[in-house]
Parts: sequence; structure tokens; C-alpha cells
Amino acid sequence: MKKMLMALSLSGALLGGSAMVWAEDAASTPVAEQTVAASDTAAASTVTVAAEAPAPVEAAPAPAPVAKVDTGDTAWILVSTALVLLMTIPGLALFYGGMVRKKNVLSTMMFSLSAAILVSLIWVIVGYSLAFSGSGAYVGDFAKSMLNGVAFDALSGTIPESLFVIFQMTFAIITVAIISGSIADRMKYSAFMAFIAVWVILVYAPITHWVWAADGWLFKAGALDFAGGTVVHINAGVAGLVAAYMLGKRAGLGRESMAPHNLTLTVIGASLIWVGWFGFNGGSALGAGARASMAILVTQVAAAAAAFSWLIVERLVRGKASVLGGASGAVAGLVVITPAAGFVGVGGALIMGLIGGVVCFWGITALKRLLKADDALDAFGLHAVGGIVGAILTGVFYSDEIIKAANVALAPTIIEQLKVQLEGVLATMVYSAVVTFIILKVIDLVIGIRVSADDERMGLDLSQHGERIE
Repeated sequence: MKKMLMALSLSGALLGGSAMVWAEDAASTPVAEQTVAASDTAAASTVTVAAEAPAPVEAAPAPAPVAKVDTGDTAWILVSTALVLLMTIPGLALFYGGMVRKKNVLSTMMFSLSAAILVSLIWVIVGYSLAFSGSGAYVGDFAKSMLNGVAFDALSGTIPESLFVIFQMTFAIITVAIISGSIADRMKYSAFMAFIAVWVILVYAPITHWVWAADGWLFKAGALDFAGGTVVHINAGVAGLVAAYMLGKRAGLGRESMAPHNLTLTVIGASLIWVGWFGFNGGSALGAGARASMAILVTQVAAAAAAFSWLIVERLVRGKASVLGGASGAVAGLVVITPAAGFVGVGGALIMGLIGGVVCFWGITALKRLLKADDALDAFGLHAVGGIVGAILTGVFYSDEIIKAANVALAPTIIEQLKVQLEGVLATMVYSAVVTFIILKVIDLVIGIRVSADDERMGLDLSQHGERIE
């Protein structure tokens, strides 16, 4: 009897254990499978309970990621900002300063230094706001005057907006400094200062808004200008040409030697410009990544290709490949690749550079003679001509792979894209020329724009600044 009771107890335990295991298996089985199993077993009630259990409460959606500073991107744009400023002071100051006569060296360098001084102030007071605030198609508003709307921790993408402000400031500075190459040796310092203060507000800021602001009409039209082919180079070159016409030719041009007084300075300046251009183009990616890396690579390739083609043409035309030609050719290539740097591959950059070197050589020789303007240091021939070539060829040589990776919208066909590119070029040329003429005309009527004949003969170093190089 005792053994029978023990056997019954053991059997009950085994049956209970089997029921528990079966129930666990059923709970892990999909509902459809559980229903089928329930029709053939006495444990159907257990399965039904599992199948009819209320669905779990749906989890709340994860909160959107909070925008924050990317330290890698920020570090790169900090470096790029310094590099772009280096292009003007001392880069462009030395490049231009070495090409003028000794009596005008300090004056020429002072133009670049003054651009850095005055444009910095104009930019934070009103320039940045007109360029990058508001929702208008043609110009911004005054919402961010004195950087009023730029909070300490405000972001522009993955970098602080304050960094974006000064990065863009360096572009405005060098644009104004480029113009000084056309008016060297003969423009009043006071007139130059008045001109650049007004020009940044009425010309540079609106064109910047057209091309780079999200609501700008050229931006919406799909014009490709990665780092300033239209905004900086065409704009400055055309303004320089207009200024050269209005000032007239230098006294003694064609009768006296106008040879550069120190090409050593020019080569050093060109070298600094070349290195600084990595920040100009690479920094325009506004981040440290593949696009910035490619922009720097194609910048180097285009500069070298343009210098090479320039020297070959110069050797064929003039019999010698000059130091000044090598420096000028490199700058030409840098200008040509600027609008395209974030859109083309190495092959496109190589071809653009080779073409740019030849066309810009033509721009400072045959075209200059045709225009009959005393563009003293060839701001138009290098920057406007190079910018035009680069802007148009960007619409031809862009890389589908890079465009896709950057999520850039293009016109349906190359022909349509070329029309957009040409529209941007022509609009920039016309607007810059007309408004520059008006500004200079008003200044000329008020204080005059050209120094007196005696001051010009003395040299602008002494007549405008009371200093000279011994």
C-alpha cells in the first residue's frame, strides 16, 4: 500500500511536470500554431488564455536627436578660417605688393590689410545679416544685425554659427582685397575705404544671398558654386575692371617701366595663397569628411595643371617660362576649381586646370589689350575670367557619384545645367558692374577717387601714408 501511494505521487508529479513544460512551449509558439494545437489537446484552455492575452503597450517613439556640435567638423572649420584669412594677410598683400613699383608697395599692402580691418566690422554690423538671414530671394534682412540673433550656443549644421560667421567673413575680406589689384598705384586711400564699406553691403552681401542662402534665387535655381566662383572671383574681377576704367590709366603707362619691384614677395605670397586655398575650398564642405578631402585633392590638381599649361603657353608665345607666370598660373587654377571643388573628381579637375591656365593667360594678354583698361595687377584677367571658366565648366565636369553622395539637385540635362550656370555668371557680372559704377561715381563726386598727379608721381606710400621703403 505504501509503495502504491508512492507510485501514485510520482506519477502525479511527472504528469504535472509534463503539463508545465507543455504550457511553456505553447507560450513561446506563435498564436496561429497555438490555436491548431489547442483543437487536439485537453489543455486548450491554457492555450486560449495565452492567445487572448492583451497585446503589449506600444513603446513611445524615441525622441528626435538633439543637434549638437561635432568637434571634428568644428576643428576643421576653425583651421580653414585661419587659412582663408592667411590668403589675404599676408598672402595677397605679398602677392600684389611684389608686383608694383617700390614707391607703391606699402600702399598696395595697406589695401589688403584695410580690407581685413574694415570688412570685419561691416560684416558683423550688417553684412552677415544681409547675406544669410531672412527669406527673400535677392537679399536678407536686418534680423541678425550686430549678430543679434546669433546665440552663444547656436548651431549652423554641426558647427557653431559664430564659427560660420567668421568663416564667411574671411571670404568677404579676400573678395574686397582682390579688387585692389585693379586700382593699384592711383586710388585715394580714403576713397578705397569708403568704397569697400558700401560695396560689401550693396554688392557682396546680396550676391552671396543669391548663391548660398537657402532662399536665394540662384541657390533655388540649382546653380553650382561650391566655394565662390561667382560670389568671390567673378564679382571681384568685374568690380575691379569697372574701377580701372573709372580711375583711368596709370601715369606713364607705356612710356615708363612698370616692372614688378620684387618677385620674391610675389612668389611667397602666391605660395601662401595656394596653401590657404585648401581652407577656402576644403572648408566650404563645412565639415571634416570625404567631400572636404576630395575638395582639397582637386584643388591641388587644378592649381598644378593650370600652372603647367600657363608655363607651356608662355614659353611658346614669349620664349621663356617666367616665375611670375608660374605664380599667376597657379592662382588661375585655384580660381577655376573654386566653384567646382565639391562637385568634380580628379579627372575633371585636371582638365579644368589645363583649360584654365591657357584661358587666363589669354585673359591677361590679348583680352586685356582688347578691353583697353589698365587693370594694374590683372584682377579681371585672373579672377573674373578664371571664375567664368570655372563656373561654366562645373556644369560639364561634375561627378555623378559626388553629386549623389552630397545630395545635390541638378537640372535634368547638362544643357539645362549649363543654362543655370550661365545665368548665374551673367547676373553676377551685370549686377556687380552696374552697382560698382554707381558707388564709385557717387564717391568721385563727393571726395574724388584718384590721387593728384603730383601724389601719383611721388608714390602712394608717401602721399597717402607718409611712409616709404628705403
